[in-house]
Amino acid sequence: MTDKPNSSMPIVTASEMQQMDRETIESFGLPGRVLMENAGRGVIDVMIQTFPDICDQDIGIATGRGNNGGDGFVIARYLAAMGAAVSVYLFSDRAAVKGDAAANLKLLDALKIPVVEITDPALLARHQIAMRQHRIWVDALLGTGLNAEVKGLFRTAIEFLNSLNRPIIAVDIPSGLNADTGMIYGACIRAHTTVTFGFPKIGHILFPGAGVTGRLEIIDIGIPPHIVRAVGPKHHILTSEAIASSFPRREATSHKGTTGHVLVIGGSTGKAGAAVMSGLGALRSGAGLVTLAIPESLNTIIQSRISEIMTAPMNGRKEGLWDDSVLDAIREQLQGKKCLAMGPGMSALPETRKLVIEILRGVSIPVVLDADGLNCVCGRLDVLKDLKAPAILTPHPGEMSRLTGVSVSDIQADRIGIARRFSRDHHVHLILKGARTVIAHPDGTVYINPTANPGMAAAGMGDVLTGVIAGLLAQGLGAEDASHAGVYLHGKAADAFCESKGPFGFLASEVAGALPGVIKEVLDGKMTVERLK
Repeated sequence: MTDKPNSSMPIVTASEMQQMDRETIESFGLPGRVLMENAGRGVIDVMIQTFPDICDQDIGIATGRGNNGGDGFVIARYLAAMGAAVSVYLFSDRAAVKGDAAANLKLLDALKIPVVEITDPALLARHQIAMRQHRIWVDALLGTGLNAEVKGLFRTAIEFLNSLNRPIIAVDIPSGLNADTGMIYGACIRAHTTVTFGFPKIGHILFPGAGVTGRLEIIDIGIPPHIVRAVGPKHHILTSEAIASSFPRREATSHKGTTGHVLVIGGSTGKAGAAVMSGLGALRSGAGLVTLAIPESLNTIIQSRISEIMTAPMNGRKEGLWDDSVLDAIREQLQGKKCLAMGPGMSALPETRKLVIEILRGVSIPVVLDADGLNCVCGRLDVLKDLKAPAILTPHPGEMSRLTGVSVSDIQADRIGIARRFSRDHHVHLILKGARTVIAHPDGTVYINPTANPGMAAAGMGDVLTGVIAGLLAQGLGAEDASHAGVYLHGKAADAFCESKGPFGFLASEVAGALPGVIKEVLDGKMTVERLK
């Protein structure tokens, strides 16, 4: 757990949650059966809110033999007591159910709640006509401990339940979803709503898991705070409250000289707009001054685009391109700057690569490295470990693949693991962009961003993000806080456009223009924690 005030919401791995449960039972003395009762009752509360006529519904509950199934047995008992028609389908031999789950199964017998044992596909087929009559389903099949592909009876059951097109309430996690990666193991329940216990699991937040979780509701089942602190979750969701607590406050006497000066190095023939977008992002996030270091041949074009940005034309050996002949001029421009953003539209020619490496070797202010700046350090990652100031890298999966030599598909299958290892190994702050952007820090902590939308799959969005983060660094935020605030606010500004104008077709410059309004909402406390979808 972070010690910062107004900290972001923790999310946990399956093993962290299991450890919390175990410590609550063994050291705190709260029996496991009480935790199971709290979990089941919490699901009932959500079901009542979701389906106000729940007492008039015919409900099927699919259960396994473990504790997830035990939660399902508790849910069945409460539903029956409310007068709902409920049937339980146990996908296991009854004799295999043990412990607290078995105790709750026996209570169903005492209440004469029907429990149908389904131990093979033939039995499932035999009961399908009756199962089709249920209007709502509860998924209590597999739980968070799943670590292998779903096959056989369980896969058949999951596919059948999905085919019914009935709302499914998933207990803790949709069956078939990996709690730690968000990957689907062969087949997975498509939940209408997932009710999870204690804290969100990583698999709820990352895609593709986020796409099958539905609405996510979090239930307190009684884990004591001191046990949570002792386990110390290393993963968090960004929240507006945490962003607001870290954002720079301005004195009445502030002026452009006190709110930070950003140097952006970027642009090349045909790619002048990338540097402009970064400069615009820096200004819109509040930087007092922005200077674009650009090839001299682009100066007239860029100065005509936005009058608030200063330019520093660089005269290299080849028109419109970068090489190490401008190194001394760049070093001069770095004087007095608070942050360097490097890479957007820069190209990655051999001469440019040499220049980027030399700049990094000498720079003593925080650096945001993006786009071609990242491509220029591929194969030269040793330079990152020797930096004199914090560095933030902002790759998309393709750029991350070039940096690491790992395929894009493997990166997407383990976004958190890949990002964390790179951040630790190279002592940088790593922002792995994409749906649910992952932010990893050298100390091993990881944050996931809940804002942003598919409409951001458009030119210039990443360039604006680079500038936003650089602008925040220039205003005095540390690398961790600037990473969080930049990613969150950039995504939220795009969400505002998506909600008001449509799902796509908005421009990176328009997202930048929406930033001041979003910042105001965050600082005014008008934004609440997003409902995860």
